[in-house]
Amino acid sequence: MSYYPVCLDLDGRLCVVVGGGKVAERKVRGLLACRAQVKVISPDLTDELSSMHGAGMLKWVERPYQKGDLAHAFLVIAATDDELAQQQVQEEAAEHNKLLNVVDVPSRCNFILPATVRRGDLTLAIATGGKSPALAKKLRKELEKRIGPEYTVLVNILGAFRPLILASGLSQPENELLFHQLLHDDMVDWIKEKDWSRVENHTLSVLGESLGTECLQKAKPFFNYEE
Repeated sequence: MSYYPVCLDLDGRLCVVVGGGKVAERKVRGLLACRAQVKVISPDLTDELSSMHGAGMLKWVERPYQKGDLAHAFLVIAATDDELAQQQVQEEAAEHNKLLNVVDVPSRCNFILPATVRRGDLTLAIATGGKSPALAKKLRKELEKRIGPEYTVLVNILGAFRPLILASGLSQPENELLFHQLLHDDMVDWIKEKDWSRVENHTLSVLGESLGTECLQKAKPFFNYEE
């Protein structure tokens, strides 16, 4: 099967997780990181999920899944090995056109979750179409070693530059050229080494004194980070 990769905005959207075990715990952490409103349906919870509930981070429905539990949900994850519950959740999700992932059962899903590496707003996703989650996990671990916190800083700096460049009145081709030129091959190394003078000099050489200075002022808060 061929899947269409997409990034979803879950901020403030209701996401339902059926199950309260370790797998559900991992899924809930991912949803909360995207600022989703999370509801967990399960007779019991792991200690961490229970702590999250106590802290008001999620809503807990303390019982097994029942039909109607997916009402108003934008996205549903079934993190349970109860096959009857999986089938019932799948049927309700299909009836109401909900986004559904049944963990480790691709045939019941209408979307699957890739292995991901996150560095701030930078997200790298690895998927094998459900054919080898083990390979996706292996590649994720390799990327985690190669892509460090300096990439978080790079994304933040470029994100600070972007609206100012777009508002400068240049044409689209001129903007694209500037964005391309700003990404110097050594930029990541300069950030990793905290060689901010080179970052500043390169920015000024590409954008000029006026626009470059404005962009650097906006980006300066990101010039310090912890390893």
